[in-house]
Amino acid sequence: MSRSDFSFFVPLRTRYSEVDAQGVVYTSHYLTYYDIAITEYMRRFGHLSDLEKVKSGVDVHTVKATVEWKAPILVDEEVDVCIRVSRIGRSSMTFTGEIHRKGEDRAVNFGEVIWVNTDQKARKAVPFDADLVARIRATEGDKLVMG
Repeated sequence: MSRSDFSFFVPLRTRYSEVDAQGVVYTSHYLTYYDIAITEYMRRFGHLSDLEKVKSGVDVHTVKATVEWKAPILVDEEVDVCIRVSRIGRSSMTFTGEIHRKGEDRAVNFGEVIWVNTDQKARKAVPFDADLVARIRATEGDKLVMG
């Protein structure tokens, strides 16, 4: 993909505590970066209200997360974590992400995170709210795969 495939991103600056002995961002921090971007993406739709989750008894579980490293990110670098929903099924949602150095089109990292919407008491998958799906569909347009 290219940077232009994303309408949403979160700017971040890497911190000293995130680099390893080689001086590059440690692997697990990429998932944190994607989690931050997903949280902010979903916040636009009001999906992350903890009070609503308690009332409804429905929340999401991450069932798959992948990170593909292409180039190092160093301490104190400014990056943009791009995220979008690429697929929505009945009860699952796939986020696709890329990390770009600020102002650059070439991605240094690719990621994918899959959520399943779950009834917390029954521990069973349940459909996403139709209004949420409609708002994401309107945001992502024809880039979104349904089903």
